[in-house]
This record gives sequence, structure tokens and C-alpha cells, in this order.
Amino acid sequence: MKALVCKEFGDPDILVMEDVPEPKVTKGMVKIEVHSVGLNFPDTLMVAGKYQFKPPFPFSPGMESSGIVTEVGEGVTDIAVGDRVMANHGVGGFAEYVLAPAQNTYKIPDNMPYDQAAGFPVTYGTTYHGLVDRGRLQPGEVLLVHGAAGGVGLNAVELGKALGATVIGTVGSDEKMDIVRQYGADHVINYSKENIRDRVKELTGDKGADVIYDAVGGDAFDQSMRCINWDGRLLVIGFASGRIAELKTNLVLLKGCSVIGVFWGEWTRRYPEKNRANFITMLDMVKEGKLKPHVSMHFPLEKGAEAMKALLSRKSTGKVIITVKD
Repeated sequence: MKALVCKEFGDPDILVMEDVPEPKVTKGMVKIEVHSVGLNFPDTLMVAGKYQFKPPFPFSPGMESSGIVTEVGEGVTDIAVGDRVMANHGVGGFAEYVLAPAQNTYKIPDNMPYDQAAGFPVTYGTTYHGLVDRGRLQPGEVLLVHGAAGGVGLNAVELGKALGATVIGTVGSDEKMDIVRQYGADHVINYSKENIRDRVKELTGDKGADVIYDAVGGDAFDQSMRCINWDGRLLVIGFASGRIAELKTNLVLLKGCSVIGVFWGEWTRRYPEKNRANFITMLDMVKEGKLKPHVSMHFPLEKGAEAMKALLSRKSTGKVIITVKD
């Protein structure tokens, strides 16, 4: 089979197309003929050798994908050959076939195309877990979403509205404001022109945001601590800005707030049944038309490096998808 392979750590250009053996299905696993792959920021970190998980060389990046099941391993009972599925498998997606744990593989609704399904597991899984399990977001609360036009950010805007929150999104350019509004944001802040803290205070009558979804870190985190409401919950999702912020704990005390880590991957390992329950809820929302994943860019498998560069340049909105099979 053809695969885009990483043989050494570096920038995306080190990836090479090769013919490699097809993976062999094992107990508890399913083999998927890949149609689409969802690209995520951690994929770029994995290739650079900066991710917490470092697979042995050679490997193909790609944490999530969609396609058709071609084989099931021993003990798999709820997934069958021929099923249209999406899966979170951690690595291996940039290939014509991939193995995925049956526990992390989900049948996709008839109204969900492969490209939308491929970009669903990681970002929606992370976001729903963050907002509901960790953030305890309630109807009527104010949700502030940093990087609101990005993969997880746009999901947070969409899910936040579906959960009944008033949503404020932050973006870095005017060009990204429209898509954030389209996905339900009540207010959008261009932080290149406006101060986040001041604008959030103005929009909330000086109270601040109840839940803050921060996949950016750096300056966004610093300003978040200045505009969080009493008993607010600041969700640490990631550090797309490149700077890991330092927390002044006096602000935590004075605000009576919580700073909460969201490590969805480890949570799914510890609580797989709770994770599946979350996905059942979200896929029902897809069937009902309440969730419509946004894909802004498609790249063929052989141009996977260009896809990564597009993601790193922040030119994309929503998800970047690798198309393996039409």
C-alpha cells in the first residue's frame, strides 16, 4: 500500500511517499480502507519530535481517519466488514489502510460525508469532553473561545451554542470573523485590533466569561485570567501560540476560579465507556443536523507536507483534510 512516511524528525518536508506492507489485523482491532484523514496540530508536533508520544521509525502520521472496514479482529462484535466508520487511532492515518482500536471506531451517519467524518473524532471528542466533563458548561453561561476559527475552536463555538451558552470567539484577522459567526458566535473579537480583556468585560457587563476554552496559550491565557468570572473555569487545551503561559496563583485566589487541564487522550484511555457515550450523543446531533463539521482545505495524500504547512501557517479554518480515496 502507499503511505506517507516519517523516517526522521523534522519539518513536514521530511515526509516521503513509499510502498509499505499493509497492517495485519489483531485482537480488538479493525482494519480500515482509508478515504479521508483529519489533520491535527499534534500531527505536526509528532513529525517534529515534539509530541509526548514518539512512535518508532518509520511511521505515518495521522491520528484520525474515515473509511470502510475491510477486516475485524478477534473479539470485535459491534463493527462489521463494510461499515462506514471514523476512528481515532493515534498514528498511521496517512496511508491506504490503517488499524484502529474497535473501542475508538464509530459508525458514521448516512448524512455524514467521509471528509467531515475524518475530521471529527479528535477535535469534537476533545471539545465535548472539555466543555461538558471538565468545564461543566451550563445554559445561559458565557463561553469565551480562543482561536475560534481553528479546528477545536470552531467546534467549541458550535457545541457551546448547542449547549445553550452565549459564545464569544477570538480570532487574529477580520477574514476569520465570518465563519465564526456562521457557526453561532454571538460576538467575535479580532485580537489584533481589540484588547481581549477589555472587550470581554464590556460584553459581559464587567462580569467576565464563565468558561474559557484556550487552545492558544501565551498572551491569550494571560488575558483570560484578567477577564474570567467568579467561579469561572479556564480550560487548558493546548498551546498553538508556541508559548506556555505561567500562572499567577494570586489571580486564581482573587477570582475564585479554576484552571483545568483537558487531556482527552488520557481520559479516553481511563474512561472508554464514558467517551463512547459522548460520541453517541454527538453523532445523534449530527443526524439531527445540529453539528456540521467545517472543512476548509483538501489535499491529496502525496501533498500531506503542504497540508501540514497550511495548518501551521494558520491559513485554514475548521479542518484540513487529506484525501486518500475519493
